[in-house]
Amino acid sequence: MIQDLAPSNNSQYGDGSIRVLKGLEPVKERPGMYTRTQDPTHIIQEVIDNAADEALGGYARKIEVTLHEDDSVSVEDDGRGIPCGIHPEEGEPTVQLVFTRLHAGGKFDKKSGQGAYAFSGGLHGVGVSVTNALSRRLEVTVKREGKIHFMAFGDGFVTDPLTVQGTCGMRNTGTRVRVWPEPRYFDEPLINLTELERGLRSKAVLLPGVSVRLKREGNGRLLEQTWHYPGGLEQYLSERMGEDPLLIPVFTSERFFGVEEGDSFAPGEGASWAFSWHETRSLQGESFVNLIPTSLGGTHEAGLRTGLFEALKSFIEHHGLLPRGVRLQLEDVSARLQFILSIKMLDPQFQGQTKDKLTSREALKLVSTLVRDPFEHWLNQHVEHGKALADLVIRQAMARMKSGQKIEKRKSSGVAVLPGKLTDCESERIDERELFLVEGDSAGGSAKMARNKLTQAILPLRGKVLNSFEVEQGRLFANTEIHDIAVALGIDPHARGDPVDLSQRRYDRIIIMADADVDGSHIKVLLLTLFFTHFPALVSGGHICVANPPLYRLDVSAQGKRPARKLYALDEAELVGLEERLKTEGVRSGGWTVGRFKGLGEMNPEQLWETTMNPETRRILTLSLKDGEWEDTHLLFNRLMGKGEAAARREWMERQEVTLALDI
Repeated sequence: MIQDLAPSNNSQYGDGSIRVLKGLEPVKERPGMYTRTQDPTHIIQEVIDNAADEALGGYARKIEVTLHEDDSVSVEDDGRGIPCGIHPEEGEPTVQLVFTRLHAGGKFDKKSGQGAYAFSGGLHGVGVSVTNALSRRLEVTVKREGKIHFMAFGDGFVTDPLTVQGTCGMRNTGTRVRVWPEPRYFDEPLINLTELERGLRSKAVLLPGVSVRLKREGNGRLLEQTWHYPGGLEQYLSERMGEDPLLIPVFTSERFFGVEEGDSFAPGEGASWAFSWHETRSLQGESFVNLIPTSLGGTHEAGLRTGLFEALKSFIEHHGLLPRGVRLQLEDVSARLQFILSIKMLDPQFQGQTKDKLTSREALKLVSTLVRDPFEHWLNQHVEHGKALADLVIRQAMARMKSGQKIEKRKSSGVAVLPGKLTDCESERIDERELFLVEGDSAGGSAKMARNKLTQAILPLRGKVLNSFEVEQGRLFANTEIHDIAVALGIDPHARGDPVDLSQRRYDRIIIMADADVDGSHIKVLLLTLFFTHFPALVSGGHICVANPPLYRLDVSAQGKRPARKLYALDEAELVGLEERLKTEGVRSGGWTVGRFKGLGEMNPEQLWETTMNPETRRILTLSLKDGEWEDTHLLFNRLMGKGEAAARREWMERQEVTLALDI
């Protein structure tokens, strides 16, 4: 029976059709999965990050980068040097494994104390092996244990086996890596000098006492630039601000957890920061995780903003500074913030191998916990500075509320009676209001307790919404659920191309929040059909979103320095990835249990907020269609939802049977 359903060309699919990528072949086949391919800057940064990890551990005092005239780049440090002996398990020189094997490095096994680094930029373990894979030549010189070792690679393969080329003093240690990037893997063949300089400068800022130098060869000359910041983060922030006056003196501090402190964070984890506010400059800042710059921010920046908001709000309330009718929001405090933030975490999780954005949920709690109390204490010790900052924040809040009132006036007439089961939000600003369409009363109850009452509204749906693909607009309101949705939105059903005044909408985002199972997927499709067919203006405006609640929860028991924790997985593939990550971290077999959520109603409010509703940590998909995609999408909806398409739908499902999965 399976043969009858399979595609007609399956005769070409046999044992020989399966190709196994070995060694560094996966990187060469899909370089964009492992690094940025605009230019070779990131693969050089991987080498620099390894040198910085040595400095972070206290083993190196200098990092030197040289741009050679032949477009190669060398990175040298005076750390311990990569081990050059034979690996006890693999039977190859360890330095060779580091450059030729994915997921081989000194950043693993942190919990047992056997790893090379307590803190590093990540646990991917693919850094310099990616550099090697995407280089036409790479040379490694290691000074260690009184010997000078040399090895070279070409296109990722060993060309010059490891040899000893001389001797040196026992204290003269370090590693020098010279890289010739292969231009065919990159859009631009040359290093982005501006990005490289920014990265090196940040290393100097975050590594007090470490000298960071850049040399450039060209036209018979050698240009040198050295970065040194004895004043650390405060000096760097002041340099960035230039002559612009700050509202309050730069507040700088740091705190890292000790062995006996609490049970939420591991010893050594913590943060250092410097921040102030400016009268006119908008929010600007730089953040780092274990010296890795996170240009897209992430949960650690969210933690900083949260901690500052809570501290300043408490100060304002304590001194009675808030005018009647004014409500502070987090954005009021952070709108003019200028900051530098650096955190240390044992096992940071990033969005992709390029590590531009931190996604570790623990980081939000870590930073907000560390920042709030010392800043609130400082405000109460420097009341005049605190009042000046409070005045700026209150003015920001009043301007925001005034803007929201203007928007509200334009839509004040002709408001329909809202559905009784709608739990509305309090904000008058349309651009921050969200409506969650929640499957079932049980999940709706958890969502009501978890939500931010100011900006998030909840509309629970009972049962499955009507398939509205072929329903005329005039008959839509016969269905109670669709009627309630339309009234809550404030927008009448319409066809594509009809004039629609979106300023009349009551919410900026409509977020579909259904269970992560087959029934939940069906409800999502029915709601997406409704919006695509009868509310296309909301789709075009990017106002329709789908929440991604987790399907699994992993309860991980305490392991060494790491306390017990909870991890969440969206689906089975992500669950497998998390389990592999735990094994890589050295978590013992049986050190975690897996639970499956049968529905959103099984989550307590705290879990629902953390995983699905918190704008700082949730994962949502925004529905967007370009002009040329509407027709193809309409054909797809017709195939899936059209009443007369049963035969075509079955045929299509049979053709797609390889990609379909059953959830029973």
